[in-house]
Amino acid sequence: MKILRNIALVFLIIGGLNWGLVGLFDFNLVAFLFDGFSVIISRIIYSIVGIAAVIAAVAWAIPDEDKEYSYKHSYDA
Repeated sequence: MKILRNIALVFLIIGGLNWGLVGLFDFNLVAFLFDGFSVIISRIIYSIVGIAAVIAAVAWAIPDEDKEYSYKHSYDA
């Protein structure tokens, strides 16, 4: 699960940077990089970022037994 969380984090960072560029400068980095190839590649990247967000939300909501990533141990008295 640790590897999946790290991969999801990387894609969330990529997606967040892309949205920041769109919001601040009206520049879509994904469209710029993959515009010449295909619209399908851009849609695949956007889908991966969306799936990464779902994985991160589920991983945050359901802590596992790994103390390094578990949110539960922070609240135990």
